Amino acid sequence: MTSKKEDLFSHQDALAQLHENRPLSDKLSFLHHLIREDFPFIDRLAIALLDEKTGILKTYIHSTAGSESPLIAYEAPLDSAPSLREIMQHRRPRLVQDLAIFNKGAHLHTELIAAKGYKASYTLPLYQNDIFVGFLFFNSFESHPFVPSVLRQLDIYGHLVALAVINELATIRTLLSAVKAARSMTHYRDVETGSHIDRTAHYARLIARELAPRYHLSDEQIEHIFMFSPLHDIGKIGIPDSILRKPAKLDEREFNIMKTHPEKGREIIDAILTDFNLGTFSDVNILRNIAEYHHEAIDGSGYPKSLKGEEIPIEARISAVADVFDALTSSRVYKPAWSNEEAFAMLRHLAGDKLDRDCVNALLNNIDKIQAIQQRFQDN
Repeated sequence: MTSKKEDLFSHQDALAQLHENRPLSDKLSFLHHLIREDFPFIDRLAIALLDEKTGILKTYIHSTAGSESPLIAYEAPLDSAPSLREIMQHRRPRLVQDLAIFNKGAHLHTELIAAKGYKASYTLPLYQNDIFVGFLFFNSFESHPFVPSVLRQLDIYGHLVALAVINELATIRTLLSAVKAARSMTHYRDVETGSHIDRTAHYARLIARELAPRYHLSDEQIEHIFMFSPLHDIGKIGIPDSILRKPAKLDEREFNIMKTHPEKGREIIDAILTDFNLGTFSDVNILRNIAEYHHEAIDGSGYPKSLKGEEIPIEARISAVADVFDALTSSRVYKPAWSNEEAFAMLRHLAGDKLDRDCVNALLNNIDKIQAIQQRFQDN
C-alpha cells in the first residue's frame, strides 16, 4: 500500500521552477535549457521592451548559449527598425530562416547579431491586455531551422515566456501604481511634476547604461533602476506641509525632520510590498535602496546612515546624481532654473565628495542625450 501511495507522487513537474522566487532572467535561462533539450539549435532567447513614451526599444533580459549576448544595454527607436515595427502592426510573428537578407542593413543591432554568427530568427510580439509591450527573439546559429513542427512547440514555449515576463511587469506596475496613489492622496502630489519624474528616470537609465560594463549591471537591473528612480523621495509624503513647502531655508529642527524622509520611504515601500504581497519580484532591493540611501554622500556626510563610497548601493548613487541634476536645472519656488553649464559645473564640484564620480562622468559623457530628454519632457 505504501509503495502505491508513493507512486502517486513519482512525477516531478518539469516547470516547477517557474513558481519559485527567482529573478526573471533565471526563469528565462531555465526555459531556454528546457527548449534546448528538444531543440539544441535554439542558441539565444531575448526580450526587448518598448518605452511607450519615447518609442525606444530596449534590451531587457536574455539567455545566450555559450557566449555573451550581442546586445547588452542597447536601445534604438522602434521606428528605425521597420521590420520589427511590421511585427507590431500585423500582430503576427516574424520568421527569418536566413538572416543574410538583412546583410545590407545599416542598423547597429543587425550588424551585431550578424557578427556573432546568428543565421536565423523567430520573433514573437508580446502583449499585455492587448497593449504591445515588446518582442521575444529566438535566434539560431543554423539557417532554416524553423520547420512547422518546431514552430508549433516554440509558440507554446514563447507564450510561457511571455506570461512570465508580463507577470513580472504587472507586479512592478501594481507596486508603482500603489506608491503613486499614496503620493497623489497627500500634500506631496503637487511638489514634483510629472516631467521631473520622467526626466529623473531617463537620466538614471542613461547613467546606468553607461556604467553597465564597469559595474556589471544587467539589462534587467538597468530597467528596474529606470522604473524605480522616480520613487526616491516617496518618504516625503510623511513630512509636514509647513516644512515641505517652506519657501525659505529650513532651520535645524525642520531639517532634522526632513532628513527622516529616506527611512520613511523605506517603511512605506516595505508596507506596500507586504500589503500587496509584492515582495517576491526580482531586484526589489533596488527600490528599497534608492528610497533609503539616495541622500548618502561619498564622503560619509550624508544620511540616514552616513555610508561612504561603495558602501552606498550603486543604484542609490545613480539616483542621487539624476535627481540633483534635474533639481538644479528645474525652477523651484525658492530658485530659478540653472543652465545646463552651471549644473554641469556643480556636478563636477560635488563629484568625489558628495556625489559618485563615475555616475557624474557617465551623465556628462552624454550631453546630447541629456538635451533630448529635456526637450521631450518639458515642464508645462
